[in-house]
Amino acid sequence: MKRLLLALFILALAGCAAGSNRPRLPYDYWYVGIGAPRFMEVWVESVDVIDRRGYAYFDIHGGVVAYNDKTPGWYDGGGKMMPVSNVDLPETLFVRWQSLVEPQTYKLRIDIPQWVRDEMLKPQRAYCSGRKQWRDNQYRFDISIGMAPGGIAKAWVGGPCLSNIEIGRYQAKVEPLGPSQGETNGQYAWPALEPESAAYIKQHGIPYESW
Repeated sequence: MKRLLLALFILALAGCAAGSNRPRLPYDYWYVGIGAPRFMEVWVESVDVIDRRGYAYFDIHGGVVAYNDKTPGWYDGGGKMMPVSNVDLPETLFVRWQSLVEPQTYKLRIDIPQWVRDEMLKPQRAYCSGRKQWRDNQYRFDISIGMAPGGIAKAWVGGPCLSNIEIGRYQAKVEPLGPSQGETNGQYAWPALEPESAAYIKQHGIPYESW
């Protein structure tokens, strides 16, 4: 009985410690979105984050991205979203991805300015076109990252019923270890492009200068 009570006491203390360590945000989680221009196929190996407390979290998102309707030029944010729970607002994001149309592997560090975190904590009144009504206490709690051939990336902050605001445009570095940190002997996630992507690139090439 004493051992059982001791175990329950330790679990209670652990629960209190975990609860006290939760970030104090006006929502349960924020989101990371990943996207790319249409036909410009991308596989994200990892998205890592250091939050404003200095805590590091690895592989919070990855895999196949969402593709926008535009090939030359950018959309204004969005993408395949992933909730990020028990993590405070981002200080720095690290992204590593495979640009399958080239193919090439890139890595990028995105330092999030303070104004972005301020924006993520600011309640807004916004018109939601889907519900056709105004709603209070809407937040821009999405950070979306768009990736294009040549290692060009952009980031936006946005939220439901709210427009996306561009954070910045970035030039990634080539990952010298290649795809999957050299663990696949140079093999990319998909050795062949989807037929529509291959046909577009064969006809139009890669519009590097449009991003």
